[in-house]
Amino acid sequence: MEIAYSLSISFKSLQPFIIATIITFLSLLVAVRSFFKRPRKSNASGPSASSGKDETKGATPSSSCNCSLSRNGNSDSEAFVRGVAGAPVEGSMVTADVSNVVAERQNGASMMEQLVPEITTHALSYLDYPSLCRLSMTNSLMRKAANDDNVWKALYHKDFTLEQDTVTPFNGWKAYYAATRAVMNVNTEFFNIIRDRSLPGMIRFWLNADYVKCVHASGELFSGYNAVIFSWHLAFNLQQGVDFHVTDVRARVLTDMAWVTMKTYVDMDNSAFNMTNVFEFHHGRWYLVHHHSSVLLTDGDMEQHNVNG
Repeated sequence: MEIAYSLSISFKSLQPFIIATIITFLSLLVAVRSFFKRPRKSNASGPSASSGKDETKGATPSSSCNCSLSRNGNSDSEAFVRGVAGAPVEGSMVTADVSNVVAERQNGASMMEQLVPEITTHALSYLDYPSLCRLSMTNSLMRKAANDDNVWKALYHKDFTLEQDTVTPFNGWKAYYAATRAVMNVNTEFFNIIRDRSLPGMIRFWLNADYVKCVHASGELFSGYNAVIFSWHLAFNLQQGVDFHVTDVRARVLTDMAWVTMKTYVDMDNSAFNMTNVFEFHHGRWYLVHHHSSVLLTDGDMEQHNVNG
């Protein structure tokens, strides 16, 4: 009993020392484990630094590469492929986020710049012509996005026609859109002149050349500038101003020539015409060189025509 009692007293007296020893041993074990898990910089950055110049040369490309990779969201994958020893995933993500923020502050990058081009094009395709032009004047980033060729191609198809999907404009879709819009505006002016019965306006509208031609709805052909202008003089004197309703307008623009086809209605129930206007570009503006108007046959007229034929 005395021996057991003495042993218990000795154990109680040594208990703090034993606990301290255990804690010290565990701390040492954690320290050793952490030491062996630290990344080896010599393997990641190449050979050991023999001089300051070698370190600088090795560090510069890796830092620029990390910035570009962090923008694309591939910094962790790239670090894994290159074998950065023991780099924790959390540390890589924090480094990528910090690099991303620094890159955005230095280079002015934004979420718009990091979007997939197809997404940017789709988003800008909802804008109309004036809005897209105003957007391009806000800053350099928006100007670059608004001048994208695919954006103007989508806008062209939305505002004009899908018929020319296979066309590859020589100066790009933005210039092609602007040229088509100019031709369409000139074509609208043609109908304004007819509505106002303005002979001076028609004189300025036609190109003064001997090869210009005009075919009115009556089927009569007038060739040469003087004859064409005289035909419009007769038309304006014989009839009142006509306000056409124009539909199905299609335009094709080349470098210095364009043609527009359309359907026109004086009255939605009758007096429908197929019209074609051909323009040439001279001295900085478009001139009309050929006009053709013919009666638009209805289904009944086509059946009667087939019977008579």
